[in-house]
Amino acid sequence: MLEIKNIHKAFDGLSVLKGVSLSVEKGDVVAILGKSGSGKTTLLRCINFLETADDGELVFDGETVHLHNASKKDIARIRKKTAFVFQNYNLFRNKTALQNVTEGLIVARKMPRAEAEALGMKMLEKVGMADKAASYPSQLSGGQQQRVAIARGLATDPEIILFDEPTSALDPELTGEVLSVMRQLAREGMTMLVVTHEMNFAKNVSSKVVFMEDGVILEESKPEDFFRQPKQERSRAFLRTILGEEASPKQEETV
Repeated sequence: MLEIKNIHKAFDGLSVLKGVSLSVEKGDVVAILGKSGSGKTTLLRCINFLETADDGELVFDGETVHLHNASKKDIARIRKKTAFVFQNYNLFRNKTALQNVTEGLIVARKMPRAEAEALGMKMLEKVGMADKAASYPSQLSGGQQQRVAIARGLATDPEIILFDEPTSALDPELTGEVLSVMRQLAREGMTMLVVTHEMNFAKNVSSKVVFMEDGVILEESKPEDFFRQPKQERSRAFLRTILGEEASPKQEETV
């Protein structure tokens, strides 16, 4: 469904992505793990053309697009098939939850308002936010705002959703409601690329774990293999840090 080939990206001479390649099948839930600064978010942003890669190709549904020289038409076509859920929600502060979901449908996709609002309400209901349709972001918790952002992404009927640390800005008690929505999407077969520090989600929901460090993919495996027997020493060191110095990957079952 999606193949990323040899992506490179540098900022002011600092190489952030150093030839990243990855294949994603329809229905995959890919958890992208790694320390801050390893290139995870930059990878997602390059896939969705929020950053322009210096080199590399994207093959999506059989169409090949060069990431550095993509035309506006290419970018629009790829974005139409994808949704991006940001770490900090990126909601319009002066619009209600429903208006945040429908704005792109009406303005960018020229959908009739009544049709967009009916679809928007359906998506808000899907993420448990229908009763907050008339609320503004300032009236919503962080978890509720993120669920509105997910509903906004779902409303475009994407083939794949890119999640950039969707729970990192949330208090622990609000994280669960967002992860619950993501688990339901996984059960329904939604293809997802998820940059996350939520190890329980990576272990129990993802179909593939990708571990990045210093701009490259060091390890790619099934979650049960990564958490029980990671191949790379740097993967093991990462898990020791995340799971606690006393817990080895084999012993840790409840994180």
